[in-house]
Amino acid sequence: MTRPSLDDFHAIVPAGGSGTRLWPLSRQSRPKFLLDLLGGGRTLLQQTWDRLEPLVGPDRVHVVTGISHTGGVREQLPDLTHLVVEPSPRDSMPAIALAAAIIAEREPEAIVGSFAADHVVEDEIVFAAAVAEAVAAARTGLLVTIGITPASPSTAFGYIEGGDVLGLAGAPTAHAVRRFVEKPDLATAQEYVASGDFSWNAGMFVVRASVLLDHLARLQPTLHDGVREIAASWHTPGRDEVLARIWPSLTKIAIDHAIAEPVSLEGGMAVVPGTFGWDDIGDFAALADVGATSTDGTIFVDADGLVISADGTTVAVVGLKDVVVAHTADAVLVTTREHSQRVKEVSVALQELGRADLR
Repeated sequence: MTRPSLDDFHAIVPAGGSGTRLWPLSRQSRPKFLLDLLGGGRTLLQQTWDRLEPLVGPDRVHVVTGISHTGGVREQLPDLTHLVVEPSPRDSMPAIALAAAIIAEREPEAIVGSFAADHVVEDEIVFAAAVAEAVAAARTGLLVTIGITPASPSTAFGYIEGGDVLGLAGAPTAHAVRRFVEKPDLATAQEYVASGDFSWNAGMFVVRASVLLDHLARLQPTLHDGVREIAASWHTPGRDEVLARIWPSLTKIAIDHAIAEPVSLEGGMAVVPGTFGWDDIGDFAALADVGATSTDGTIFVDADGLVISADGTTVAVVGLKDVVVAHTADAVLVTTREHSQRVKEVSVALQELGRADLR
């Protein structure tokens, strides 16, 4: 099958969040997408660029990030030409919608795709093929998501239930979406995976920009009107004033809740299977699963686990199994793989102690 052209496709990369489950490596000032967590010499953001830039070229990658991360993004992506700086975090829908509205101002019929800055993809060739199918499906007017074929009955991700094959030209594997479901318990996750009808929700969405904005106008009209006004001013001297005035009033909401879930129930969504191997590195257990290894010089005596020493300090672990140790110049985390999800509670405790310097 000939791969569809991507000449009208723009990639949007929301680069936000602080990765609190990877503390103390990931901080508000240095979130996980700016880190080389796998030790390969490229940060998660740079790996995202490496996947997308060959598909669309440097002029059609648009990164949306916060003020405090602007310097890091520019330093790591010197060829980036489109950086959208949001004054404050408003969740994924305002970030994606603003980038889409800016693109639509100049290219109303463009297809846009949103891909988070902090995910890991194993097979980039298969990833590119899935994106091409999603773009072909989006040209029919559907909102399309790339659903990850589950590697296990995970309780860490939301799920997408697929329906009938749609038979779309250029997208032979695209199915209708029946519904989105929240993170399940283990028994439910096992049922989902065994059925073969469910995929992990990785938050990858592909859609014609005008279709996205039309859905937003119906479902979140205030948010729609706000981003359209900001986008109209984007290439004018008045941009900063309009952005500062409107942005704080925009609804803080994720794209899943704003449009994906309601549009799926209306029959307006498709899902393309993603079989390329994926993880969002949500915690230290996931970091180990994607191949991270302990820092050179770590000493294990009747012990095992993952030890990362960011400043090269030698760490010795004795008599502990499945341990997780993360050491930086100003903080040390000690936990177990089983309790990796609870690391986010450290950020809450630091806030209560007034230790913003460590968050």
